[in-house]
Amino acid sequence: MNIPQNLKYTKDHEWISIDGNIATVGITDFAQGELGDIVYVEVDTLDEMVEREAVFGTVEAVKTVSDLFAPLSGKITAFNDELTSTPEVVNSDPYGAGWMVKIEMNNPDEINNLLNAEAYAELIKS
Repeated sequence: MNIPQNLKYTKDHEWISIDGNIATVGITDFAQGELGDIVYVEVDTLDEMVEREAVFGTVEAVKTVSDLFAPLSGKITAFNDELTSTPEVVNSDPYGAGWMVKIEMNNPDEINNLLNAEAYAELIKS
């Protein structure tokens, strides 16, 4: 199981990379493995404000559809357009080319609510 040390995580299996006030968000290696083959990613909140833990989109796999939850409050400023034509990149490269959205944070203190790699590893063990 790949859990990069430099990222933050949520209990809902999203990863977050912070660069200034921009958070890049995707789903974890664990999540994509549990979902199976990803066939569609939908984000209909582009250019909208979202609150932490609100649904910002969905990811559809062959066997299920799962909601995507905002790990931080802010404005969704970018969607990974590559996922429109090749959503399966989430399976092959969840922490790289499989990123989903970028959020311009409006409350950086919320970062303190995220899990580090060790805490996330413990979460998925149980």
